[in-house]
Amino acid sequence: MRATTIHAPFDMRVEDVPDPVVRNPGDAVVRVLRSCICGSDLWAYRGESARQPGQRIGHEFLGIVEETGAEVTGVRRGDLVVAPFVWSDGVCDYCREGLTTSCEHGGFWGSVGSDGGQGEAVRVPFADATLVALPAEAASDDRLLAALLTLSDVMGTGHHAALGAGARAGVTVAVVGDGAVGLCGVLAAKRLGADRIIALGRHEARTDIARRFGATDVVAERGDAAVEAVRELTRGQGAHAVVEAVGTEQSMRTAVSITRDGGAIGFVGVPHGSGTGLDLSVMFDRNIALRGGVAPVRTYIPELLPDVLDGTIDPSPVFDLTIGLEGVPDGYKAMDERTALKVMVAN
Repeated sequence: MRATTIHAPFDMRVEDVPDPVVRNPGDAVVRVLRSCICGSDLWAYRGESARQPGQRIGHEFLGIVEETGAEVTGVRRGDLVVAPFVWSDGVCDYCREGLTTSCEHGGFWGSVGSDGGQGEAVRVPFADATLVALPAEAASDDRLLAALLTLSDVMGTGHHAALGAGARAGVTVAVVGDGAVGLCGVLAAKRLGADRIIALGRHEARTDIARRFGATDVVAERGDAAVEAVRELTRGQGAHAVVEAVGTEQSMRTAVSITRDGGAIGFVGVPHGSGTGLDLSVMFDRNIALRGGVAPVRTYIPELLPDVLDGTIDPSPVFDLTIGLEGVPDGYKAMDERTALKVMVAN
């Protein structure tokens, strides 16, 4: 089959690789219909996170079950399914508690020795616990497929951040980051009932989506100017709930500075380059809570799926460029150069 591999910084290739096969009784093989490039993939693309030459990449996909192992009972050949970005066994202590990203037997797509989502097919371990079946008719609806694809990562991650921040009715939410996860954080905060949502971003195409998703205010400034602008909007107090969806030292400093005393930050931006951005004494003095981390999206899919299917939420606008598999290297370039927000790969 064809699959995306990374060989060095800025060196992405689509190459022939071995077809996936069922190795264990709980495996399934999924033919990928839709996958995408994640902002976190760019850290490998830029050489800021290590990868072995030829390693697979891509952790967001949905597709059709082609084959199942003897012990798989939850899905069958021909089912349309979505995969969270981590596989999990569903039975360990962490899975039972809903923290599927800490599964004792789990793993990430594209890790050494595993298939990546940016390919024609994927072997899925623990298929019953990992995959979520979707309505068959969705396979012929391009917009719905795009919306469902976000459940593999960005919509669930935005939801995780909004929950960690405490988004709910009666509060003001601020979202740091105008990437796909930040925009989904806006949508999640709206879904959870937040009264006011302040989106921090300076790219008009992205802030237009933020407004469409429920943002009531947009702050285009950065750094100290952004902090001042948010405080002006909140009677000098800051936001009750802050979503941090970037992962840099500057973004975390901004998040802390715009959080209201007694508020909380939900952080889901993959940390990179952080050194002294988190001042615990400031957080202590102001009673600011910090929650978040790797989002257990498998736990959230059953909750979010009905709202996607009935149109209560539609995260599909985060995809602004669609390419074929052979065009994946150009897709990385487009996202790296910020000419694309999030690239979808249609097989």
